[in-house]
Amino acid sequence: MSEDNIAPREGGGDRDPILEGDVTPHRQRRPFVLHEWIREKLAWLGHITRHQARFFLIMLGASWGVIYESFRSHSWRRTVCYEFGVTLNSVIGGGLIATLFAGTLTGVAAVSQTIYWLGLAGLAKMTGSILVNVVIREIAPILVGILLLGRNGMLSVTELGLLTTGGQIRSMQAQGLDPFLLLVMPRTLAFTVGGFTLGILFSFAALLTGYIISRISGVITNPVWTFFYDVVVAMSSTDYLVIPLKFITVGFVVGLGGCLTGLTATNEDNLRTLLPRGFSRGMLIVMAVSVLFSLDL
Repeated sequence: MSEDNIAPREGGGDRDPILEGDVTPHRQRRPFVLHEWIREKLAWLGHITRHQARFFLIMLGASWGVIYESFRSHSWRRTVCYEFGVTLNSVIGGGLIATLFAGTLTGVAAVSQTIYWLGLAGLAKMTGSILVNVVIREIAPILVGILLLGRNGMLSVTELGLLTTGGQIRSMQAQGLDPFLLLVMPRTLAFTVGGFTLGILFSFAALLTGYIISRISGVITNPVWTFFYDVVVAMSSTDYLVIPLKFITVGFVVGLGGCLTGLTATNEDNLRTLLPRGFSRGMLIVMAVSVLFSLDL
């Protein structure tokens, strides 16, 4: 092609706009606009809020689903019963030693000190009511929930999270199997039974250890059955309902939260993202349950 056929540039000459300082529109920097910055921050805040509210709503729906399906006889098939038995054995059998040890430490650090200082202040008659209100009603459910979360809750998050990211959950659904009935319902109910059982054992171990330490140090001289009788008498009629219900609820929400955290994992998730998310959610759930039960008391 000859040079005569080349169209001259607009403006004439061999002027290069880039070399001479002209900037094309796509290279111009956008000016800072306050309302756009506010809109971006509100969008980010809304995304976080929707993400957290989504999990809360999923938990509400799944809670009703677990309760509803647990009363249907055809939901308890052989595989479901097997999963329930395996999880229950892992929750109670595996967490028994840790629960008794934690209860013993609580008895040494909290129960015995409470008995000592109340006796020193001349308030020995209030020992039973304070132990019920502080140790059994408040401390025991939180510590039992943390033990369930740390040992078995994280295990459910890991197992179901790997099944979800690995595609096994989709394979189960393609075969007509319901992961909710096979995995979520039996595990949640096993955590529920385990929470109640371990909560009672924790409370008994804490009270018994506190009595033994106080008896050895000479703070109290009453027999052990008198000590437990005083504690039982200090419990009101509401405590007989609230305390077991609190243990049951803590176990229920810890088990359900761990299962749902694993099932809602995405392909971008791995153990480094699942485990911190599951632990933080579990801690918030345990504390929220404890606060909700304490509002009316």
